Amino acid sequence: MAYTMDTKERKLSNGETHLDQPSAKEASTRGPLSQRVKRIVMANLLVILTVAGVIVGVFIGLGVRNATLTRTQVIYVGFPGELLIRLLKMIIIPLVVCSLVSGSASIDPKALGKLGGWAMLFFLVTTLIASSIGVVMAFILSPGSGSVSKPRVQGLGDDVPVAKEVIDSFLDLVRNIFPSNLVSAAFQSYATNYKLVSRNGTDGNLTVTVEKVSERINVVVVHAHIAGGTSCVLTEVLACLQVPFGTDQDGMNILGLVVFAIVFGVALRKLGEEGELLIKFFNSFNEATMVLVSWIMWYAPVGIMFLVAGKIVEMEDVGNLFASLGKYIACCVIGHAIHGLLVLPGIYFIITRKNPYTFLWGIFTALATAFGTSSSSATLPLMMKCVEENNGVSKHISRFILPIGATVNMDGAALFQCVAAVFIAQLNNVSLNFIQVITILVTATASSVGAAGIPAGGVLTLAIILEAVGLPTNDISLILAVDWLVDRTCTVLNVEGDAFGAGLLQNFVDRASKREEAVELSEVRLEGNPAAAAPEHSPLIEKRYKDGAGSDQTSAAGDA
Repeated sequence: MAYTMDTKERKLSNGETHLDQPSAKEASTRGPLSQRVKRIVMANLLVILTVAGVIVGVFIGLGVRNATLTRTQVIYVGFPGELLIRLLKMIIIPLVVCSLVSGSASIDPKALGKLGGWAMLFFLVTTLIASSIGVVMAFILSPGSGSVSKPRVQGLGDDVPVAKEVIDSFLDLVRNIFPSNLVSAAFQSYATNYKLVSRNGTDGNLTVTVEKVSERINVVVVHAHIAGGTSCVLTEVLACLQVPFGTDQDGMNILGLVVFAIVFGVALRKLGEEGELLIKFFNSFNEATMVLVSWIMWYAPVGIMFLVAGKIVEMEDVGNLFASLGKYIACCVIGHAIHGLLVLPGIYFIITRKNPYTFLWGIFTALATAFGTSSSSATLPLMMKCVEENNGVSKHISRFILPIGATVNMDGAALFQCVAAVFIAQLNNVSLNFIQVITILVTATASSVGAAGIPAGGVLTLAIILEAVGLPTNDISLILAVDWLVDRTCTVLNVEGDAFGAGLLQNFVDRASKREEAVELSEVRLEGNPAAAAPEHSPLIEKRYKDGAGSDQTSAAGDA
């Protein structure tokens, strides 16, 4: 069977323990109370330390906030947290590449395609549901309506992402799937930009410069040089012709690395014995990387504590911020809570009939890390460790699905982008019709696939949605003002969806394996016991048959 895994590596999925090991419930009922408490604490020590780190970080941030700190001192407060992010990002590339190569090489290509298909279906459906929740929540709470003017938030910069055409954004996504240089893909990705179009007259006396500004309006400045040295400036507003050109921007092209690693692993499997040596190399490399992850996990509570404290100290005017954008923040956070605590666990329970909140407790450390780092890519190493050790997902499944999920599954980002799009429309008194709402849903679902798994990665794709429905992109600066908070809940929801996808695929593999074992067992019984297929023999029947044959022979002799 294509889905059969190595019995030494495969555990029962979704938090179930081996039959030959005592369960946590049985272990907790043995011995005196002090030993039971100690055993429970030791079993969940990392989770307890992580929760304590978040709580202590909040108190440290609130306490230090009252002191007047310089910008340099604020950076010093967040320095231990910065080390955690750097450690996690350091091992992303070897972890993703090696895990995908070894995972795709260890699974039959037919099974690989089926598993990938189920995973993509799950990711697509959950992202659509998240987008729908975002739109519904935005229309119910109406975070952008009810105010005469747009909220004013101090400290906003002009670093609004450049708006791109929808078709150019999706072409960039396809280009990044096929990187031209694997080495540069580790730190750069392809992006379309728009150049300034200049045109000079044949006699050198006329210069026309076209500059792109907001709301699709371009100012054409005509400098006409007149004989005698005098000049005049004529300005008029005209429609523009955008000329796109490609640039390499900073940021890992994780999508291209994922696709290459999967294809390379399948190619190694096709080689047979010739590729075994290289497969063993990637397996060993992957195991060594996971050892590093296990060491980094024990530093995570300290790093998360200072990340939270540093972010709280950085905030300038929290009261004004929440007063201006409180309804928008509440809309995003409530939507994330509904999707993460009700929708995803509900799907998991309906399919597996297992407790989804036990599964969530097993990945709590990874979720806390996601909240602290705001990066799904940086959380990937810890998530692999948690689902394998705490929730019983096999290495073949977790190390194949989780890197893909960290790249293409962005439930939290899709939900927040839909809320932000409706929020900006309400701010500008724009009534969205049914077609525009559907456009927001589809564009948010599709653009989330290419969203970078980095802090504020979803804001970069929000401009695509606004361009698709004709909304101004200048108001993205309001979203950036509170993105430090909303992006954390987005990341938690993103990695939670990845983990549930791995758990569902493990359940699917286990069911397929059980069906295969049942078929093989029935075939072995038939082959090992030929008498089962032969006619039934009974001594009594044979005796009666012999007696009947003997009497027939005697009567025949008497007749003769």
